[in-house]
Amino acid sequence: MQKEIRKLERRKIRTTGVNMTFAIVVLILLGLGIVMMFSASYAIAINEGKDGYYYALRQAIFGGIGLIAMVIISFIDYHIYQKFWVAIGSYITSVVLLILVLLIGTDLGSGCKRWIRIPGGQTFQPSEIAKFAVIILFAYLIDMHHDKMKKLTVGTLPFMGLLAIIAGLLLKQPHLSATILICLIGVALIYVGGAKWWHLGIFGLLGVLAIAGVVAYKVISGENGYFSVRLMTWKDPFAYSEGFQTQQSLIAIGSGGLFGLGLGESRQKFLYLPESENDFVFSIVCEELGLVGAITVILLFVLLIAQGFHIATHCKDRFGMLIAVGFTLQIGLQAFINIAVVSNVMPNTGISLPFFSYGGTALMMQLAQMGIVLNVSRGRYVVGEERQRRKSNVRVSTQKSVA
Repeated sequence: MQKEIRKLERRKIRTTGVNMTFAIVVLILLGLGIVMMFSASYAIAINEGKDGYYYALRQAIFGGIGLIAMVIISFIDYHIYQKFWVAIGSYITSVVLLILVLLIGTDLGSGCKRWIRIPGGQTFQPSEIAKFAVIILFAYLIDMHHDKMKKLTVGTLPFMGLLAIIAGLLLKQPHLSATILICLIGVALIYVGGAKWWHLGIFGLLGVLAIAGVVAYKVISGENGYFSVRLMTWKDPFAYSEGFQTQQSLIAIGSGGLFGLGLGESRQKFLYLPESENDFVFSIVCEELGLVGAITVILLFVLLIAQGFHIATHCKDRFGMLIAVGFTLQIGLQAFINIAVVSNVMPNTGISLPFFSYGGTALMMQLAQMGIVLNVSRGRYVVGEERQRRKSNVRVSTQKSVA
C-alpha cells in the first residue's frame, strides 16, 4: 500500500503545475538579456570581422538549448540528484576539471586560465560545473546527516574541507569571484541545514583570513600581478591605466541618466568598454535604459530570488528545499556581485551577469538549474493538495462520528 502511495505522489509531482511567476521571470530575464547582449556585442562582432549578429545568434542558440533543457528537467523528479553517485560524482568531476584547467587551461585575454578548449574551437568554464556540484553534494550530505548537523565534526568541518579544495583550485586560476560565490553558497547551505552559527563564524573568519592572506602575499611579493592590479584600480580607477575598463563602465553608467540614451544607442559599446558583451553588459543596460531600466533589471532579479525562496520554504522535503535555496542563491549572489563590480563597489573580479552575459556554458547551466527549481516547485502543490485531502478526511470522519 505504501509503495502505491509513493508511486502516486511521484506521478502527481510530474503532472502538477510549476510556479508560473518564477518561470515567467526567468523567461523575461532571458529575453531581455539576449536583446541587451545583442546591442552590446554588435560593434565588437563587426570589428572582429564577423557578422553583427554573431554573438546574439550564438547566445540565442545556447538560450534555446537551455530552455529546452529547463522544460525537460522541470518534469524530472529532482530526487534523482539525491543519489550517492550523482552527488559524489559531480563533485569529483568538478575537481578533476578544475585541475585540468591548471594543466591545459586557456587564457581568453583576461590573464587568467579559466577555460578548457573542446573540439570545434569551443570553450567552457569548469567553475560553472563546480557551482552545481557543491550545491548538489551539500544538499545530499546535509539531508543525510540532518540530525547531526549541530556537531562540529559532522555539520561543519567536513563541509569546510570540501569547500577548501574547490576554493584552492579556483584561486590558482585565479578566479576570486567564483571562489567567493561558491564559498558563500556553501556556508549558507550549511547554516540553513542546521549547523551552529558560531561554528560557521569561526571557520568563516578563518576562511576570510586565509583568502586575504593569499591575496596579500601575492600583492606584496609581486608573484601575481592580478590581485595587486585589481585592488589598485578599485581604489582609484581613474588614476591608473589598468583601470580603463572600470573608467569606461562608470562613464557608461553615468551617461544613461534617468531614462537612458535609448535601446541600441550606447556609445561606450563602440570599442570603448572592454567586455561590454560579457561581464560589463549591465553598464550598457544602464547607458541605454537609464536608471529606470537598471532598477527594473535589479527588481526582476529580486523577484526571482523571492520566488525561489518561496518555493524552497514550501518544499515537501529537506533535500528539495536545500537545492532550491542553493540555485536561487547562486543567481542572486552572482547578479549582486556583477552589479557591484561594474559600479566599482567591489574590485573587478571577472564575474558574469546571469542570463545577460555572453557565454554558452553558463547560460545553459543556469537555465538547467532553473528547471530543477521549477521541478521542486511542483512538489509544493502536492503538499497543498495532500493537506487539503487530509482536512477533508478529518471533516468526513467528524461528521460520521457525530452521526
